[in-house]
Amino acid sequence: MEYPIGTKFMTGGKFPKECIVKDVFKTYNKANELVKTEYCATHTFLGQTVTDYSVSPTTIARGLIGEPNEN
Repeated sequence: MEYPIGTKFMTGGKFPKECIVKDVFKTYNKANELVKTEYCATHTFLGQTVTDYSVSPTTIARGLIGEPNEN
């Protein structure tokens, strides 16, 4: 399943954060087959926006808040 931009999720761990999907990155091999899908997500820390460029779909699935947004 591909999560649309704007999907909100919580990270795991001792200090969970609410994140929002900002972009989708897809990697293809030479045969034009999809090899990997990663997401770019942001959260706020001390008033600053922090961007993570390698969020896996599993991380989003585990912390999904509500239903994915349809854009």
